[in-house]
Amino acid sequence: MDKQSKVPLYLQLMEVLIEKINGNDYVEHDKLPSERELCDIYNLSRITVRQALQELEKEGYIYKLHGKGTFVAPKSFNQKLVKLYSFTEEMKKIGKTPTTKVISFEEMAIDERLAHKMNMEPLDEVYVVTRLRLADGEPLMYETSYLPKRMFPGLSMVALEKKPMYDLFRDEYQIGVTKAVERFSATLIRREQAAHLQMVVNQPAMLIRRYAYYMDQLIEYTISVARGDKFSYSVELT
Repeated sequence: MDKQSKVPLYLQLMEVLIEKINGNDYVEHDKLPSERELCDIYNLSRITVRQALQELEKEGYIYKLHGKGTFVAPKSFNQKLVKLYSFTEEMKKIGKTPTTKVISFEEMAIDERLAHKMNMEPLDEVYVVTRLRLADGEPLMYETSYLPKRMFPGLSMVALEKKPMYDLFRDEYQIGVTKAVERFSATLIRREQAAHLQMVVNQPAMLIRRYAYYMDQLIEYTISVARGDKFSYSVELT
């Protein structure tokens, strides 16, 4: 620490700890030295150390567990919302191996509420597909998709297990996503999602409602629950 510098000491300590995290001296979920230990290591006051840790927590580098200490936060995936994207392709871009586990597949007639959302008629039939999206084997998103049956005749669970959904639409039905609308809100993890996502009930998460279209025809309505500790989203405004 350079106590003669105009840069506040808490910012200098933040920089040191961030370099250690980025350099893998501390990896995800590693426990950091305690406040008292950091004071001794860097010859700083308790107030300075506490301020640095508070700022690191705000910026998502660390998290605290009451009575247990301070830990390195897992790295999150940032999704830029400026163009059409798919989970599979975005994970490949950052060097991750994406996989999808189909949890359930069924056909059903929709009610008036769902028909309104999908611009369909009550009692029209849809496929309901529940999937778990993973990257390098780590569960990231729990998704439930509603797909108009008339658009994808003969769709099966086996087909969805063999090929990414959008690839299947394109290759087997000559249908591609030309436009998508997504709506974001905060949510809490429910019991049926917790085990699949390796989280605890009521842990914060992101709820994403996706309406995907081929031309002007809605072909997919998906409700996704994304792990709040793994995803961030950004929009570029011009």
